[in-house]
Amino acid sequence: MKPQHLLAAAALTLAATAFAAGDKHDHAHAHTPLHGGVVVEVKDIDYELVAKPTVIQLHLRDHGKPADVSKATARLTLLTGTEKQELELKPAGDRLEATGSFKVGPGSKAVAVVTVAGKPSTVRFALK
Repeated sequence: MKPQHLLAAAALTLAATAFAAGDKHDHAHAHTPLHGGVVVEVKDIDYELVAKPTVIQLHLRDHGKPADVSKATARLTLLTGTEKQELELKPAGDRLEATGSFKVGPGSKAVAVVTVAGKPSTVRFALK
């Protein structure tokens, strides 16, 4: 085999290996909703917002496992058209939750400031 053919074969092998590794990483860290909500990742935590007219829930997952939210707090601003609602989400089992009457639907946006272990994170959601 000629040297230039060997070089081309080696380059193709390396490119295929790099592509396969990159492809595998993307699928291994999928951000799929487990509760029918919208998922956003911030600082290695997946935040899933489930917004319904009578309940707002925020589920946190750390590397795929539910995060401990027993001492967590969240302040959520809900924006629907020109209307704005502010609410506090409190721990409720394995999630943060608020109940009431909420104007939510496709196009609604939400900004949550979630504090876990004294560290705040700002998470932005666009509802579908």
